[in-house]
Amino acid sequence: MQADLSEFYPIILQELIHTLIMVGITLVLAAMIGIPLGILLYATGRGHVLENRSVNMALNFVINTIRPIPFIIFLVALIPVTRFLVGTSIGIWAAIFPMTLAASLSIARVVENNIISVDKGVIEAAEAMGSTKFDILFKVLVPEAAGALILGLTFTTVSLIEFSAVAGLVGAGGIGYLAFTYGYQRFDVAVMFITVLILIILVQIVQFIGNKIANIYTSRL
Repeated sequence: MQADLSEFYPIILQELIHTLIMVGITLVLAAMIGIPLGILLYATGRGHVLENRSVNMALNFVINTIRPIPFIIFLVALIPVTRFLVGTSIGIWAAIFPMTLAASLSIARVVENNIISVDKGVIEAAEAMGSTKFDILFKVLVPEAAGALILGLTFTTVSLIEFSAVAGLVGAGGIGYLAFTYGYQRFDVAVMFITVLILIILVQIVQFIGNKIANIYTSRL
């Protein structure tokens, strides 16, 4: 069954807005959780400012356990928790909770890895100037890693676009919902093509903006 595309465009716009809301709110919440979590993950590591083996092992265990789970399985598994916290298991807000949880753990790992990868010479220079471990962490390591962190957040945003499409399969709305209900279930090739094209364009825009911001930041260092 082929949809009347002239009547379908308002629906596309509405679901595109839903996708942008899901991705935007999730990115902000995930960054607010994931960035401090990643810094804590690094800081509690061996030889670092807040070295704590128990905390570090617990954080690593949680992240390493949840991150490999395919998002569709993670989404379905969290339905009871989502329903309890949000009051429903369908819709935009119900999708934001599992998306935020999954994305925040990915961001935490990205933050930790990028801080670890900072040149040791930078740390040694800061130590030679008498900087404290806290100063080295927040005034040297984090700023030095910021360019790579921006690219990491860009990658996470692309993943969130994918997550939002998957969430559409369980009633969250968005472009993924259109692709599934109209494109797949109704075998509408035109709708499927349009929704896939929109997702591709969104990814390209996000990647372009992320690369630009990262390049501008690193060129100023």
